Amino acid sequence: MKNTVLLVLALVYFPVLYSQQNRLSEQAGKIAGNKKIPSGYEFQLSNAIARITAYNATTIRVRVARQKMTDDFSFAIDDLQPKGKLSDLKISGTIYSFSTDSLTVNINSDPFRVSVLNSRGEDLCSDEPGLGISWFGNQVSCYKKMYADEKFIGLGEKTGDINRRGNFYQNWNSDIPGYNLNQDPLYSTIPFFIGIHGKVVYGIFFDNTHKSYFNFGGGADEELFHFGADDGEMNYYFFGGSSVQQIIKDYTLLTGRTPMPPLWSLGFQQSRYGYNSQKQLLDVATSFREKQLPADAIVSDINYMDNYKVFTWSNKYPDVKGMMDQMKQMGFDVVTIIDPGIKVEKGYKQYDEGVANNYFAKYPDGHYYIGHVWPGRCHFPDFTKPAAAAWWGRSFKEAYVANGIRGFWNDMNEPAAWGREFPNLIEFGEGKDKKTLFTVKNAYGLLMAKATFLGTKDLLNGQRPFVLTRAAYSGVQKYSAQWTGDNVASDDHMLLGFRLLNSMGLSGIPFVGMDVGGFVGNPSAELFVRWMSLGAYSPFFRNHTAIDNNYREPWLFNDWNTDKIRKILEQRYTLMPYLYSMFYRAHTTGMPINRMLPIDYTFDENVYSDKFKNQFLFGDNMLVCPVASTQNILEVYLPGNTSWYRFSDNKIYEGGQPVYVPSPLDDLPVFVKAGAVIPMQSVVQNTKEKGDGILYLHVWKGKGKTSFTYYEDDGNTYNYEKGDYCKREIVYDAAASTVTIEKKEGNYISKFNKVKMVLHGFGKPPGKVADLPDDTITITIP
Repeated sequence: MKNTVLLVLALVYFPVLYSQQNRLSEQAGKIAGNKKIPSGYEFQLSNAIARITAYNATTIRVRVARQKMTDDFSFAIDDLQPKGKLSDLKISGTIYSFSTDSLTVNINSDPFRVSVLNSRGEDLCSDEPGLGISWFGNQVSCYKKMYADEKFIGLGEKTGDINRRGNFYQNWNSDIPGYNLNQDPLYSTIPFFIGIHGKVVYGIFFDNTHKSYFNFGGGADEELFHFGADDGEMNYYFFGGSSVQQIIKDYTLLTGRTPMPPLWSLGFQQSRYGYNSQKQLLDVATSFREKQLPADAIVSDINYMDNYKVFTWSNKYPDVKGMMDQMKQMGFDVVTIIDPGIKVEKGYKQYDEGVANNYFAKYPDGHYYIGHVWPGRCHFPDFTKPAAAAWWGRSFKEAYVANGIRGFWNDMNEPAAWGREFPNLIEFGEGKDKKTLFTVKNAYGLLMAKATFLGTKDLLNGQRPFVLTRAAYSGVQKYSAQWTGDNVASDDHMLLGFRLLNSMGLSGIPFVGMDVGGFVGNPSAELFVRWMSLGAYSPFFRNHTAIDNNYREPWLFNDWNTDKIRKILEQRYTLMPYLYSMFYRAHTTGMPINRMLPIDYTFDENVYSDKFKNQFLFGDNMLVCPVASTQNILEVYLPGNTSWYRFSDNKIYEGGQPVYVPSPLDDLPVFVKAGAVIPMQSVVQNTKEKGDGILYLHVWKGKGKTSFTYYEDDGNTYNYEKGDYCKREIVYDAAASTVTIEKKEGNYISKFNKVKMVLHGFGKPPGKVADLPDDTITITIP
């Protein structure tokens, strides 16, 4: 009898269990109907709804959900309206197809599977036939076919090699101090990657802020890859441009591009967690000027606050306005850190205002979430509420902007709390816009950066704020620079740091940097010098360290090393016209400043090699080869079928080959492409200094014609948006032995009224100083 009961129970129970498991794993089903929608088509599936729309000729959106689609929304994208033109839908057997001018979308109708082909009919990327878009409970994934030679680059701030193939990654913004060399996840979520196979490329941006996953063939299965998230829609944008550069251009057209930064923010920034008085900040600034070490900013970590309460100053800063007046007389700006945590303390202005106006994140029962961070018990602003975001922005006025501060460093915005994860059920927003932390966490840093940028931009009355963030989501480049968090003082971390920067740049964020010297630990003098020499080739250039580490001002590593560091800083400032022009390129096209080599040399297998994975282009024309502080000889790869000149001594090398080169501490291996034109200026101590008024045009002998777009504006306001800028094409014609500076575009009066040619590889001395008129001038190379 007992066995009979068990058998009956088994027969009843296991079919139910089997049925439940079946329902948990489900694939997109058969097309049951379709209709035309603006710039696309909607397909009714047996178990879901799919919409495919064109944003332009090379950008296609795929959106699939099991339930009726709600209002469209994105934290990353401001304009969600598709504007592309599509052909009529064609049906041939089980295949539905339509095209843009550049792409063809083929859809298998039973079951629903998507393939995208280029104009030559080559497959760019296709759903895996058996799985396609799949659900497991609420988790949604998209399985794609993977080619035998396929490589993957991108995903922003991710450790490891630049080729992501064979690895698994997840996105869940986390506070990871002293992270290891393979740590994942880190502080930010940039769910955008580029696939490369054969002679084609494509990109995918998976716009879903839930905890997400990317598995590029990790494990035994080498015929498919997949990406997905713990909840939400399968919502991705497919980029089918013909080059990596075009894909980056399309991705940043969608998610936004960086505004022109304040010029001073591109100068050297000196920082330390531990500067704790007005006098100490002024003493550090004064020492830079006395020792003639160029710098533009002093950065104040949390020690400036009254008991770590944001928007306050401690009594060790008795006259902030007076301090800032002295700083500005020395040509310095000050950057202050700001955390999201608002101390629970009655009488504290930000706490009282936040509670009174319902600006903080809550539990479902309505009481405010409390997490412990630097000030102790804290509430956290709900940046999804427009009123709360605007209040946050206004809060910068009294303590910061009114005192002359223009730099704002957002930290702890993953968001981070000590000893615990924020519960996923914490609520943000209200009414139909209500979301939980499960949805908002990965976007919180982006929302904080946005509120900080928009608020301070409004308060600065036309001046540009500098905003820096640790946590981020796609689109953050519209509001903020980003740095790589709490790194470690080691050669390996230094080299990893540049792979991170290069991947972040590829992923749409051009204004990036790291803590030079490492935040955790103490670098040797040799490591610090090497790191400084590399930091000069990062868009954001800051020396920073933790409170319990040795002081790290550049003059504390003996006079011999101080002289080396001075030359490094001087070189950074002489390159400022080149760097600022590259930011204009980023602003208008999305092209990063630091470029991993696959951007320009996509199908050259050598650029993915473990030996050369750290190398990058700094702008259009300079090749930087990172090297450990202990290594005096380095094997480098010089890509392309062009010649390269060593920047330091003009020694020429043929491209397309690896070579061994010296790499002493005072001569980082940096090369300049033959035919390059690089504008430079005289040595200045800060970006506000006028210099000698001469634009030094450095030209490296090459073949054919090359050009460079020179750009300049006031570096401080948004007047460039109204035409107040100076832009000129500079053309080097090797056959004619001329350099032509074309007629100025824009209304800005350049700070350079003279020009001087500096020739490399010609066997000629520098040219004479000549007038630099607004009209076209041609200079003959003797």
